[in-house]
Amino acid sequence: LLPAEAEALVRALQGTELRDAGGQGWLQQHECVEKLNMHAILSASAGQEQLLTELLVSYAKIPVLIGELISVEIWKHKVFPVLCRLEDFKPRSTFPIYVVLHHEASIINLLETVFFYKEICESAEDSILDLIDYCHRKLTLLAARSTSGQTATPTELRPEDLASPSSMQAVLVPPQELRKQAETMDFEISLKALSVLRFITDQVESLPLSALTRMLNTHNLPCLLVELVEHCPWSCQEAGKLKKFENGAWHVVPPEDQVKMTKLDGQVWLALLNLLLSPECQRKYHFDGFNKSQLLKLRAFLTDVLIDQLPNLVELQRFLSHLAVTEPAPPKKDLVLEQVPVIWDHILKKNAGKWEAIAKHQVKRVFSPTEEELKFQARRWAQTYSLDMMEALAPNKPRCGACGTEAAKRCSRCRNEWYCTR
Repeated sequence: LLPAEAEALVRALQGTELRDAGGQGWLQQHECVEKLNMHAILSASAGQEQLLTELLVSYAKIPVLIGELISVEIWKHKVFPVLCRLEDFKPRSTFPIYVVLHHEASIINLLETVFFYKEICESAEDSILDLIDYCHRKLTLLAARSTSGQTATPTELRPEDLASPSSMQAVLVPPQELRKQAETMDFEISLKALSVLRFITDQVESLPLSALTRMLNTHNLPCLLVELVEHCPWSCQEAGKLKKFENGAWHVVPPEDQVKMTKLDGQVWLALLNLLLSPECQRKYHFDGFNKSQLLKLRAFLTDVLIDQLPNLVELQRFLSHLAVTEPAPPKKDLVLEQVPVIWDHILKKNAGKWEAIAKHQVKRVFSPTEEELKFQARRWAQTYSLDMMEALAPNKPRCGACGTEAAKRCSRCRNEWYCTR
């Protein structure tokens, strides 16, 4: 995106109503998020994401994105199940519903890309509490999946898988299959939420006191992270082979790489380092008998091989050794006026008792498009997920059909043949 285009898309971001999910105005907002998401990925790979970061901070759009993230999460839990139960709902295509389900993944992916920066975290202001709650819900889901032995199956349909506008019109997935796709997305979304949480913990010294209290004592995130270390939901055994989830897919891990730390493993350990070794966190956290016993489980995982890959873990190893032989002082009971998250509660209260009415309204007005409306939507999606953008995200750059060097332009007629500028 050109700077002016990126600025226009950021300025266009605004809060939407739950009832409007999937509508024309809502779809325009989703397109903005998709384009910014792709732009953020490309900019990050080139080390040029500073412009987008400045725009999101300047126009105060991080709270807007967090609000939209929680709104679509509530839609998935409250409205989507009702839609699947409606017997008279027989749409020409279920792709419009899938777009709403995919919206959550797009937003969390964008947040994961930009939350690396301190100014983004600070610009979230009070909504950081809602984001912490969101991440806690997703990590709890991850821990529940790991203890039940569930793994995600990589059969998810993605918008970019649609090669042509006509294919969108043909997509008609049974409700039970749509639910499975939603569950698969939830797994990947939870992994993104883990990264976002880790970036938040990087800024513990500049977070509001309420945010720190919420992470440590309300949600007890250190013990939840211990659960993730212990059960490792992104790793599983299948047919006697170790498989790990990386870059959106399950991969068989060769024997020589089985002790290698993955990016997800690193996110958990870094979050634990931030939450347990910060002086302010140690002052506020309740090191009672249960929490102490849970944290000491980490000692079994702190092997020399692991510490060689992340040397900072030596400090955590020393802290745990000291914790094992001492009784930490109880936290001081300071009188604090604690803030509470408001976005989740506001949306629930505003729509309480209206979930079925919202579902029926969306069936009639949004998710039963005519053939002409489907064609129009298909053309817009073909532009959003353009071939140029997909190839820019792909690791293999296009080559000139004549000389074989890296190509710069594509034929304006056939849109297939690439050529260089020589």
